Amino acid sequence: MVSQHQTKDSGSKKNEGEELKMVAPQDKSSKKMKFASSSVETEPTSQTTISDDSKTGRGMSTMPRVVKRKLQKLRPIVEYNKRGKGIGQAHSEMQSYIGVLARSRVPLVDKKWSEIPKDIKEQIWEAVDMAFVVGQGGKNSVLSSAAKKWKDFKSTLTRHYILPYTNDKEKLSQPPETYKFIEKEQWDAFVASRLSKDFESVHSQHAQIREKLEYNHRLSRKGYAGLEDELEETMPGVEIDRSTLWKRARQDKHGNIPDPKVAEKAKIIDELQKQVSEGKVSVYGSNDVLTMALGPEHPGRVRAVGSGISPRQYFNLPKPQRVSFDDRLKDSLRVLLQEETKKMEAKAREEALRMEARTKQLVEAEREHFLSQLSQLFPNFDPSMLKPRISQSPKNPMSDKASCSGGDGKHQEEEKKDTAKNGKHQEDEEKEEEKKEEEKEEEKEKEDEEKHDDKLLKLVIIQMWRRHLL
Repeated sequence: MVSQHQTKDSGSKKNEGEELKMVAPQDKSSKKMKFASSSVETEPTSQTTISDDSKTGRGMSTMPRVVKRKLQKLRPIVEYNKRGKGIGQAHSEMQSYIGVLARSRVPLVDKKWSEIPKDIKEQIWEAVDMAFVVGQGGKNSVLSSAAKKWKDFKSTLTRHYILPYTNDKEKLSQPPETYKFIEKEQWDAFVASRLSKDFESVHSQHAQIREKLEYNHRLSRKGYAGLEDELEETMPGVEIDRSTLWKRARQDKHGNIPDPKVAEKAKIIDELQKQVSEGKVSVYGSNDVLTMALGPEHPGRVRAVGSGISPRQYFNLPKPQRVSFDDRLKDSLRVLLQEETKKMEAKAREEALRMEARTKQLVEAEREHFLSQLSQLFPNFDPSMLKPRISQSPKNPMSDKASCSGGDGKHQEEEKKDTAKNGKHQEDEEKEEEKKEEEKEEEKEKEDEEKHDDKLLKLVIIQMWRRHLL
């Protein structure tokens, strides 16, 4: 009995033959693949079976359609959406073919994908490249897909064919009938690794992580890229954002959301979308409706767009500028120079304050020494003479003289009158006047001497300060 894919293929050989002849580009809505002729001679490998099996049930997919097209030198062209994610029937068939190659060509060993030999990975890529037109840069995506499918295959074997039969050694003694290509030696080693205590601990940790996932999607193998492709066909002209994809990916076939937590978030998304359309809420970059509803993204990840899409690719964020080594060195030197300049300025300020205080001490000591010397030279010398004097507004000597002369003239007139009246006292008054004049002259001479002494002291002090500063 043939598998479902094989039955479908054998029942529609005429239609398939007509389809394979179509090499020209076709309309997307026709759901038919575009083909390109291949100049590479290919032969079916022993790992990829073409003949029908006599098994019952679904069985393992062997992709005979892909092998047949390879023999006819026809390669479907894989289409991609605006973000570089594969879409369409050709992409779906390519993913199935990658799964066949990953299961059949990669040894069933308890290793990481990075430890698999490079020649095996190269064989997978060459087989896919001969069967499909992948496009530039498709090798990395093909091998990444193969790594995931190889890991999923080992997980399927563990969950369905090993863990349920831990107490049934007979069941575990032979590889599953569905996967006859697995060698007995590889199977025994794989079973032993899955029943070890180390794997039990890792499996328990992964189960705990899985339980923490709150919003599980219900997508099939088409993924978010296939879902977006379907929505673009059913909703032409409408921009499909990731909040819509997130919500639709969690609906059942009737459009309902069984999970209450997911349904609650879906209501929040609907309300935010309404506010955005009304202009009440604005979105920019990564701060879109889905981020508002679910919270910030994990670093380096984008929800509801599928794997392989970075935040910069999806949100068109600016690429970080690469700084050359010379620029980094210049910046470092500039920072060091600024720090050293600040240290030197602070040190200079401290030194200036210290020198100022020291200078004041020296000047004060020199002043005290000078005053002591003056006291020895001049026994009657008063140190208060060197203290700052209170500034007074200068007097006008002419006005004083005028006032004095005016007063003297008046006094003389009175004396003349008195003399005229009393001639007896004239001689006494003249003597008194002469005496006063002599006293005034003596006072004037004394003031001149004091002024001369002040000038002399000031000159001496200035000369000493200059000598000290120099």
